Amino acid sequence: MKKYIAFLLLMFSSIINANVRMPLLFSDGMVLQRNKQIPVWGWADANEKVTVHFNKQSKTIQADKNGKWMVKLNAEKAGGPFELIITGNNKISIKDVLVGEVWICSGQSNMEFQMYKTMNAEKEMQDSDYPMIRHFGVAQDLSGTPKEDLKQGKWAVANKENIKDFTAAGFFFAKKIYAELKIPIGIINTSWGGTCVETWTSREAFEKSPDFKTMIAEVPQVDMDAVFETYKKSLLENIKKIQGFDVTMNNENQFSAADYNDASWPEIKTPSLWENLQIGNIDGVVWMRKTITLTAEQAKKEAVLHLAKVDDEDVTYVNGVQVGTNNIWEAKRIYKIPAGVLKEGKNVIAVRISDYSGGGGIYGEASDFKIDFKDSNLPLEGLWKFNVVQVKMSVSPNSYPSLLYNAMVNPLIPYAFQGVLWYQGEANVTRAEQYKKAFPLMITDWRTKWNQGDFPFYFVQLSTFDEFKGNSKVGSRWAELREAQTETLKLPNTGMAVTTDIGNAKDIHPTNKQDVGLRLAAIALNNVYGKKRVFSGPMYQSQEIKGNQIILTFNHTGSGLTASDNSENVKGFEIAGADKVFYSAKAIIKNNKIIVSSEKVPNPVAVHYGWADDDTEINLFNKEKLPASPFRTDNWEMITANEKYQVSK
Repeated sequence: MKKYIAFLLLMFSSIINANVRMPLLFSDGMVLQRNKQIPVWGWADANEKVTVHFNKQSKTIQADKNGKWMVKLNAEKAGGPFELIITGNNKISIKDVLVGEVWICSGQSNMEFQMYKTMNAEKEMQDSDYPMIRHFGVAQDLSGTPKEDLKQGKWAVANKENIKDFTAAGFFFAKKIYAELKIPIGIINTSWGGTCVETWTSREAFEKSPDFKTMIAEVPQVDMDAVFETYKKSLLENIKKIQGFDVTMNNENQFSAADYNDASWPEIKTPSLWENLQIGNIDGVVWMRKTITLTAEQAKKEAVLHLAKVDDEDVTYVNGVQVGTNNIWEAKRIYKIPAGVLKEGKNVIAVRISDYSGGGGIYGEASDFKIDFKDSNLPLEGLWKFNVVQVKMSVSPNSYPSLLYNAMVNPLIPYAFQGVLWYQGEANVTRAEQYKKAFPLMITDWRTKWNQGDFPFYFVQLSTFDEFKGNSKVGSRWAELREAQTETLKLPNTGMAVTTDIGNAKDIHPTNKQDVGLRLAAIALNNVYGKKRVFSGPMYQSQEIKGNQIILTFNHTGSGLTASDNSENVKGFEIAGADKVFYSAKAIIKNNKIIVSSEKVPNPVAVHYGWADDDTEINLFNKEKLPASPFRTDNWEMITANEKYQVSK
């Protein structure tokens, strides 16, 4: 009997091991790339025969000694739905498979930016029933070594129920492409907010790069469990050092009370994300308290508390009474204070902040940070007490190179697709000069790994954001990063969507993702799909110095250069002589060129256009209403010239 049971267990075990298994990408509702060979792969028992049926095709392969197998189906025309059937010792049936155009969408938070956050979100989400558009959301994950499959992910049909969490830029791109081609469109969204380009690049690419091989030689093959323990210990020790006591949730039920003694708590400048201050880059729970003094007259008035914005979630108390809560990180907090809560003398505002990822804390404009008494207001800007009571233990994707490539890109290879849409760079602005090497390295790396040729790689140039108040006088990291992106166009089959006119100087996440998607789509429609159109705004080409003027020539002028207000005077130009001091310049459009001059610069040698973190005022376009990219004509050393990527220790 025991022998019989053992035999059954052995048989059951062999059946389990022998089952054909597919990557998560191969699942119901998927979109396969048309007009290219279609790699289909998976795992089975060693040497197991596997047959793949699709449409009218059937191909058989034998798994290798490690159980890996792959077939390449012949190219298919757009169409569907079809069924993809994989048969080994078991049978897998993948239903509702479409064939059309597949684009990978990747980058940091502006690509991750979901539909429900976008401009006119409700209206846009109502117009989202497109059964031929499918979205695959790659679950965020990191790994010290390349993974064979994703942590999680699934295909979803574009409709009102699913659209909320689609990448907004990717969806608006897909919607435009579908409108023009009327064939299925698949977008694979693999993105993670706040991430640098180095984490999206493979270790092999760094090892082969003259610019990065010394850096990568010092990086061990990472054991993420060991990294996590080291990180956890160092993080808790650092927070204890900052605030003078342990991270603990003990007694936090007392922290909202007006009479709680917070004298031992340290102080932090508010409003400001705590990543920019002494707390640093943590996710978790932090209490913040502010004691204010009110007159008898103020205490009896109807009052509204304005807390600017809180990233991510707040529960807010005044004198121990909860006055409001919100979990939308970009929403302004405006809470009515009930009558009788305020009192003459000392009053305490206490905020319990839960930060789940990315930035954390009370942030926004100082003008939105106050108590409003209708006829007067009390500013709340300044030092607030804080207490970190919980830290979410997670290793940053930026801690080591390649962590996201390993977990969120490698498992997608060798899936057939048309091209990549990329929106990233904010996390690299402090190393903008090095980005001129790092970004092309990543693009070339992906092309090498996929072995599908120089596939289209279209990216979004950073829009305005006044992070460091940078300009021509003090230098601008954001302008330098935009320049690095422009220089990446030297790589074959690349394209750049300029967004100088649709950003927000006060918000790193501009909500107009509609125009981002449309501008990326214009590049693809022109370059890939033969739908010829003007797809780029003016790009600086050359300068000619004539006396006290510099004459600038552009390409991609379309029907002609114009200012956004249709005048001949263009804003955002600066001019400098050999002393490298830039002055605001007069710039006029003449014969489809720009003539730049300033009375303060009799012998000019260089021009800047839009050279600032906040380049809101610039207004050079072509008549097709596409903005010119910021640029400079000099090659003088920039402020990020010596900033290099360093691995977190």
